[in-house]
Amino acid sequence: MEYTVYKTTGEDSGRKIELSDSIFGIEPNDHAIYLDVKQYMANKRQGTHKSKERSDVSGSTRKIKKQKGTGTARAGSIKSPLFRGGGRAFGPRPRDYFFKLNKKLKKLARRSALSYKAKNNELIIVEDFNFELPKTKEFISLKNNLKIDDKNSLFVLSGQNKNVYLSSRNLQRTKVVTVSELSTYELLHAKSIVFVESSINVLEKLY
Repeated sequence: MEYTVYKTTGEDSGRKIELSDSIFGIEPNDHAIYLDVKQYMANKRQGTHKSKERSDVSGSTRKIKKQKGTGTARAGSIKSPLFRGGGRAFGPRPRDYFFKLNKKLKKLARRSALSYKAKNNELIIVEDFNFELPKTKEFISLKNNLKIDDKNSLFVLSGQNKNVYLSSRNLQRTKVVTVSELSTYELLHAKSIVFVESSINVLEKLY
């Protein structure tokens, strides 16, 4: 498929770029997307949740009443979950939520997400650009020119660019990543994905 390459001023450059159908034109695999997003969200969890169980609660360990003859249920400790102030039964414990996914499945998920974006016309290809100094005002001007100032936007660069990254860091609904940092979650979360022209070649080699 062919996509128009835009200038940073928002004007048509008069050139088109060919996008690979094996990346931007496949039949999306929803289950692969689900698994990759699930892993992304799971890896962001700290897993530090903890409640006090009966071994963690402070209190006496003496038997609070005799075993038989009271007419009520037997009770051996004031720290029982049955009593107010006792420990919680089967409460959450610190754990790691990480789980493994195969690289091929993760690539399939990202190709599927990119195919959805291409199908919905949410991709923009722009000429390579750079800022001499970190200037947030220039980045805002770029978004205005591309008419995506009010949308969640993801800018994909071919490699690290400190000035571009610093220019966008304070902006809401804007994120700058390199091709190698792409994730399925961020691709789906963004309403507009802006690829610099040189990043397409890097993307096709990687995927």
